[in-house]
Amino acid sequence: MALIECKFYSEVLGLSTSMTVILPQQTTTQIGMSNVSKGTLHPTLYLLHGLSDDDSIWLRRTSIERYVAEMGIAVVMPQVHRSFYTDMKAGGQYWTFISEELPALARSFFPLSPKREDNFVAGLSMGGYGAMKLGLRKPENWAAAASLSGALDMAHNYLNFEDSAQKSKDYLQVFGDKDITGTPEDLLWLLQEVNRSKGPKPLLYQCCGTEDFLYEDNQVFRKACAKTKLSLTYEEGPGQHEWGYWDTKIRDVLKWLPLSK
Repeated sequence: MALIECKFYSEVLGLSTSMTVILPQQTTTQIGMSNVSKGTLHPTLYLLHGLSDDDSIWLRRTSIERYVAEMGIAVVMPQVHRSFYTDMKAGGQYWTFISEELPALARSFFPLSPKREDNFVAGLSMGGYGAMKLGLRKPENWAAAASLSGALDMAHNYLNFEDSAQKSKDYLQVFGDKDITGTPEDLLWLLQEVNRSKGPKPLLYQCCGTEDFLYEDNQVFRKACAKTKLSLTYEEGPGQHEWGYWDTKIRDVLKWLPLSK
């Protein structure tokens, strides 16, 4: 595998930012690794970080590079700070960045497939919200979206942060002082919109630990999805909001991805 720490300028954000990228490499002599590359343009998993982290965190806290080595897929891990993958009221235009600019730039820098069937997104916590929002707002671009312990009920229950002062600060900076129920920032509303649409529908994956403080949010999303025709793979079991759980579950996500043969 090739590991690239990519620094670049974002026109949308108006600043220099970064992404960490894993690219497939065919090897035969590397000890302890079996690396596979399927072709010239790689299927790609966009892997999103949580509220307190950055683009390096999946590489630092899990063995994601080793997990994807035999799959022949690229992994793009972008940096979005505490934006909730949203065009912020008091901050950067991170939704436009993540949904439009980043994929185009990544494909201009690296040999990544632009085909819908080759593009997937997953994330944890805040990144779970971002992944589902990408899959549901841009279903024409994503074959599958996965949430690990995601903040999936932001419209109705955003007060899940442990620090009460930070709750208001984050919410106001990201969404402003308005109710986002029934808007494109509301995943439950997006479920209904995609369900009514005649367009493509992404496959969805959701998991959450039963001891996680976001467990109830995940139950709300699961029940709302059950009322649609969307395909949701749901898994739960013992687990808290921590990296031991996510390191285990990202392997389940990788097995679930609908990779072309």
